[in-house]
Amino acid sequence: MGVVLNLEDSKRDAASIERLLHLTAADMDRVNELILSKAGSDVEMIPEVANHLISSGGKRLRPMVTLAAAQMFGYSGDGHVKLATSVEFMHTATLLHDDVVDESDLRRGKKTARMIWGNQASVLVGDFLLGQAFRMMVDVGSLEALDILSTAASIIAEGEVMQLAAAKNLETTEDEHFAVIKAKTAALFSAAAEVGPVIAEATRNDRAALRSYGMNLGLAFQLIDDALDYGGSSKELGKNVGDDFREGKVTLPVILAYRRGTPAERAFWVKSIEENAVDDAALDKAIGLMKRHGAVTDTIARATHFGDIARDALAPLKSTPQKAALNDVIDFCISRVS
Repeated sequence: MGVVLNLEDSKRDAASIERLLHLTAADMDRVNELILSKAGSDVEMIPEVANHLISSGGKRLRPMVTLAAAQMFGYSGDGHVKLATSVEFMHTATLLHDDVVDESDLRRGKKTARMIWGNQASVLVGDFLLGQAFRMMVDVGSLEALDILSTAASIIAEGEVMQLAAAKNLETTEDEHFAVIKAKTAALFSAAAEVGPVIAEATRNDRAALRSYGMNLGLAFQLIDDALDYGGSSKELGKNVGDDFREGKVTLPVILAYRRGTPAERAFWVKSIEENAVDDAALDKAIGLMKRHGAVTDTIARATHFGDIARDALAPLKSTPQKAALNDVIDFCISRVS
């Protein structure tokens, strides 16, 4: 069985990354063909579960970053297509695993795979996609690219465990939270950006620039997600607004509101996050406290700061359409909350 892709919604919603979509369109067609091929299996449940998430309207930012980064340095082979597909499979596997760990019911407005097929199927299909990703990395024949992406896979898993250990812990510091999102989200963005110049045999400085760009883009992206959970919409966020709150996740807006709050306000956070006393009224109160203490505003400010670092990382590189498109991605990630 194959996988059916529907990217029309994501294309309509992504006007601010129009240049990136245009520059990578032909290569993304090849990526989507490879997704169809590599997500297929004679085991019927595998493509069913994979298709459920792959076709759910994600914007495919990470593989497009890989493609644009390779183009930027004049790469002319087909390895970037395989690596971009590997990156997308790694991301999809992470989402399947995340939804099990977080006990999430919705993703991008649809029931999560675990709600339809169960936790076991979600984990195992995620493992299948990771296996396919590594097979494609090996096919490319770049030991350095394989090292970068396999290291990212390990770091992502460490980030998941770090987040699990920090769950419902209101004493989590800002630095500790940054360590989690650096591992859980930013590591894959960084690897996705770096493997492009690696297979294009760009200079060490060029590789470092794209690695820094991806890392800081990923940090900005996740912080905006943190903010959106308390002030966005389900369409922007890809899940229910307030899911982080209901799941007891201690994200940056919670950390800031808790630390800046009165003793009575901190008692509310303890009851809500640590004791799981969460309902719509509690969510409304949480959002009110965040407004009072500027927690969401400051989270967005920190995201903007990391976005500026990502932009500065690209600044010394020669001007190309791909460089402009990668800068557009920064603006797109930050603007999701406006």
